[in-house]
Amino acid sequence: MKIFLDTANLDELRRGADWGIVDGVTTNPSLIAKEGRPIEEQIARICDIIDGDISAEVVATEYEHMVSEGRKLAKIHKHIVVKLPLIRDGIKACKTLSGEGIRTNVTLCFTAAQALLAAKAGAYIISPFVGRLDDIGLTGMDLIRSIAKIYSNYGFKTQILSASLRSTLHVVESAEAGAHIGTMPFKVVDMLFNHPLTDKGLEQFLKDHAKAFQSSGQ
Repeated sequence: MKIFLDTANLDELRRGADWGIVDGVTTNPSLIAKEGRPIEEQIARICDIIDGDISAEVVATEYEHMVSEGRKLAKIHKHIVVKLPLIRDGIKACKTLSGEGIRTNVTLCFTAAQALLAAKAGAYIISPFVGRLDDIGLTGMDLIRSIAKIYSNYGFKTQILSASLRSTLHVVESAEAGAHIGTMPFKVVDMLFNHPLTDKGLEQFLKDHAKAFQSSGQ
């Protein structure tokens, strides 16, 4: 499963890129707004850091404006994936942009039926929101499994991006459920490294090494 960072913060992206395990980035208008720069400028900076798919979201909600904005975003860099909301005009815009060879990420997906529409419209990526479904008492991971089964049944090439991941368990379960991509905040990626037995084991190895060399006088 590919690991994407769900952030527009350049410092977080640099740290993730330095580890060598970040495959791409997802952004949205809220994340861009936090950084205080126009979307085109911030997205271009992100593309200079991460060598992978970069989702940039339109803010328009009407078909013609979505298409126009999507074309503009796609020109920023070859790695741009235009992010569209899963509404009627968004699906229509997805069909148009996909037909022009522009890759799209259809976002705010909460049902398998919605994911089916996105795949039929030629979406490059579908983004089901796991954590937000958990928030309202549903099991978000069931949606990932359902979409994976439907896409497998019919050979859809749309990649499943498991979004709104809030824990290491979410990440592991997404991989088990068949998501192609998991996108998460920097703090969740950072948590993937952690286990107390790793820390304890390393501490013991270093103590044993130091003791052996001290006792031999080296």
